[in-house]
Amino acid sequence: MSPSSSARLQRCETQLRDFLDEALRGISVETVSAPRIEGKWSALENLAHLARYQEIFLERVEKILKQENPAFSIYRAEEDPEWDAWRALAYKEVLARMTASREKIVARLKSLSANDYARTGVHPRFGEMTLGLWLEFFLAHEGHHLYAVLQQVRGR
Repeated sequence: MSPSSSARLQRCETQLRDFLDEALRGISVETVSAPRIEGKWSALENLAHLARYQEIFLERVEKILKQENPAFSIYRAEEDPEWDAWRALAYKEVLARMTASREKIVARLKSLSANDYARTGVHPRFGEMTLGLWLEFFLAHEGHHLYAVLQQVRGR
Protein backbone atom coordinates (compact mmCIF):
# COMPACT_ATOMS: atom_id res chain seq x y z
CA MET A 1 0.00 0.00 0.00
CA SER A 2 1.38 3.42 -0.94
CA PRO A 3 1.73 6.25 1.60
CA SER A 4 -1.18 8.10 -0.07
CA SER A 5 -3.36 4.97 0.12
CA SER A 6 -2.47 4.59 3.77
CA ALA A 7 -3.39 8.22 4.52
CA ARG A 8 -6.65 7.87 2.59
CA LEU A 9 -7.52 4.74 4.50
CA GLN A 10 -6.76 6.44 7.81
CA ARG A 11 -9.09 9.31 6.86
CA CYS A 12 -11.78 6.80 5.99
CA GLU A 13 -11.29 5.14 9.34
CA THR A 14 -11.33 8.36 11.39
CA GLN A 15 -13.09 11.21 9.55
CA LEU A 16 -16.66 10.26 10.39
CA ARG A 17 -16.02 9.10 13.96
CA ASP A 18 -13.89 12.12 14.85
CA PHE A 19 -16.41 14.56 13.39
CA LEU A 20 -19.36 12.98 15.18
CA ASP A 21 -17.49 12.84 18.49
CA GLU A 22 -16.58 16.52 18.32
CA ALA A 23 -19.47 18.18 16.47
CA LEU A 24 -22.32 16.35 18.20
CA ARG A 25 -20.94 16.45 21.74
CA GLY A 26 -23.63 17.96 23.94
CA ILE A 27 -26.19 18.16 21.13
CA SER A 28 -29.62 16.73 21.91
CA VAL A 29 -31.33 14.10 19.79
CA GLU A 30 -34.10 16.63 19.23
CA THR A 31 -31.65 19.12 17.74
CA VAL A 32 -30.17 16.44 15.47
CA SER A 33 -33.64 15.35 14.37
CA ALA A 34 -35.32 18.70 13.71
CA PRO A 35 -34.58 20.60 10.50
CA ARG A 36 -33.37 24.08 11.42
CA ILE A 37 -32.72 25.39 7.92
CA GLU A 38 -35.83 25.63 5.76
CA GLY A 39 -35.79 23.41 2.71
CA LYS A 40 -32.72 21.46 3.84
CA TRP A 41 -32.38 17.98 5.27
CA SER A 42 -32.12 17.79 9.05
CA ALA A 43 -28.83 16.69 10.55
CA LEU A 44 -30.38 13.26 11.07
CA GLU A 45 -31.44 13.01 7.42
CA ASN A 46 -27.89 13.93 6.36
CA LEU A 47 -26.53 11.21 8.65
CA ALA A 48 -29.07 8.71 7.31
CA HIS A 49 -27.99 9.61 3.78
CA LEU A 50 -24.35 9.03 4.70
CA ALA A 51 -25.18 5.71 6.32
CA ARG A 52 -27.12 4.58 3.25
CA TYR A 53 -24.45 5.87 0.87
CA GLN A 54 -21.84 3.81 2.68
CA GLU A 55 -23.77 0.72 1.53
CA ILE A 56 -23.89 2.07 -2.02
CA PHE A 57 -20.16 2.82 -1.92
CA LEU A 58 -19.30 -0.68 -0.73
CA GLU A 59 -21.42 -2.14 -3.56
CA ARG A 60 -19.51 0.05 -6.01
CA VAL A 61 -16.16 -1.06 -4.59
CA GLU A 62 -17.14 -4.68 -5.09
CA LYS A 63 -18.29 -4.01 -8.64
CA ILE A 64 -15.02 -2.23 -9.49
CA LEU A 65 -13.07 -5.19 -8.10
CA LYS A 66 -15.10 -7.76 -10.04
CA GLN A 67 -15.74 -6.03 -13.38
CA GLU A 68 -13.59 -4.21 -15.88
CA ASN A 69 -14.26 -0.48 -15.66
CA PRO A 70 -17.97 -0.61 -14.69
CA ALA A 71 -20.11 2.46 -15.29
CA PHE A 72 -22.24 3.87 -12.48
CA SER A 73 -25.16 6.27 -12.42
CA ILE A 74 -25.29 9.24 -10.09
CA TYR A 75 -26.71 8.23 -6.73
CA ARG A 76 -29.68 10.35 -5.71
CA ALA A 77 -31.29 9.56 -2.38
CA GLU A 78 -34.67 10.72 -3.62
CA GLU A 79 -34.57 8.05 -6.35
CA ASP A 80 -33.46 5.29 -3.97
CA PRO A 81 -36.40 3.01 -3.10
CA GLU A 82 -34.85 2.51 0.35
CA TRP A 83 -34.44 6.21 1.14
CA ASP A 84 -37.80 6.77 2.85
CA ALA A 85 -37.10 3.88 5.23
CA TRP A 86 -33.62 5.21 5.96
CA ARG A 87 -34.77 8.75 6.66
CA ALA A 88 -37.42 7.43 9.07
CA LEU A 89 -34.88 5.63 11.28
CA ALA A 90 -34.22 6.77 14.83
CA TYR A 91 -30.94 8.56 15.56
CA LYS A 92 -29.37 5.66 17.47
CA GLU A 93 -30.28 3.21 14.70
CA VAL A 94 -28.72 5.47 12.06
CA LEU A 95 -25.53 5.70 14.11
CA ALA A 96 -25.44 1.94 14.71
CA ARG A 97 -25.87 1.16 11.02
CA MET A 98 -23.39 3.85 10.04
CA THR A 99 -20.76 2.45 12.42
CA ALA A 100 -21.28 -1.12 11.23
CA SER A 101 -21.08 -0.07 7.57
CA ARG A 102 -17.94 1.94 8.12
CA GLU A 103 -16.28 -1.00 9.81
CA LYS A 104 -17.10 -3.16 6.76
CA ILE A 105 -15.75 -0.53 4.38
CA VAL A 106 -12.50 -0.09 6.30
CA ALA A 107 -11.96 -3.84 6.63
CA ARG A 108 -12.56 -4.31 2.91
CA LEU A 109 -10.30 -1.45 1.91
CA LYS A 110 -7.52 -2.69 4.20
CA SER A 111 -7.60 -6.05 2.40
CA LEU A 112 -6.87 -4.52 -1.01
CA SER A 113 -3.60 -4.38 -2.91
CA ALA A 114 -2.11 -1.46 -4.82
CA ASN A 115 -3.36 -3.13 -8.01
CA ASP A 116 -6.88 -3.20 -6.58
CA TYR A 117 -6.72 0.54 -5.85
CA ALA A 118 -5.65 1.10 -9.47
CA ARG A 119 -8.79 -0.60 -10.84
CA THR A 120 -11.29 1.80 -12.38
CA GLY A 121 -14.97 2.59 -12.58
CA VAL A 122 -16.73 5.29 -14.58
CA HIS A 123 -18.62 8.12 -12.90
CA PRO A 124 -21.09 9.96 -15.18
CA ARG A 125 -19.71 13.41 -14.25
CA PHE A 126 -16.07 12.68 -13.47
CA GLY A 127 -15.33 9.93 -15.96
CA GLU A 128 -12.99 7.05 -15.36
CA MET A 129 -11.65 7.03 -11.81
CA THR A 130 -9.35 4.66 -9.98
CA LEU A 131 -10.66 3.04 -6.83
CA GLY A 132 -8.29 5.35 -4.95
CA LEU A 133 -10.04 8.35 -6.49
CA TRP A 134 -13.45 6.80 -5.79
CA LEU A 135 -12.43 6.71 -2.13
CA GLU A 136 -11.37 10.38 -2.28
CA PHE A 137 -14.73 11.20 -3.88
CA PHE A 138 -16.53 9.23 -1.15
CA LEU A 139 -14.69 11.13 1.59
CA ALA A 140 -15.29 14.52 -0.07
CA HIS A 141 -19.00 13.73 -0.46
CA GLU A 142 -19.12 12.69 3.19
CA GLY A 143 -17.36 15.92 4.21
CA HIS A 144 -19.99 17.95 2.38
CA HIS A 145 -22.77 16.27 4.35
CA LEU A 146 -20.88 16.54 7.63
CA TYR A 147 -20.65 20.28 7.00
CA ALA A 148 -24.43 20.30 6.48
CA VAL A 149 -24.82 18.47 9.80
CA LEU A 150 -22.67 21.11 11.49
CA GLN A 151 -24.80 23.88 9.98
CA GLN A 152 -27.97 22.21 11.23
CA VAL A 153 -26.86 21.54 14.80
CA ARG A 154 -24.57 24.48 15.48
CA GLY A 155 -25.50 27.14 12.92
CA ARG A 156 -27.00 30.40 14.04
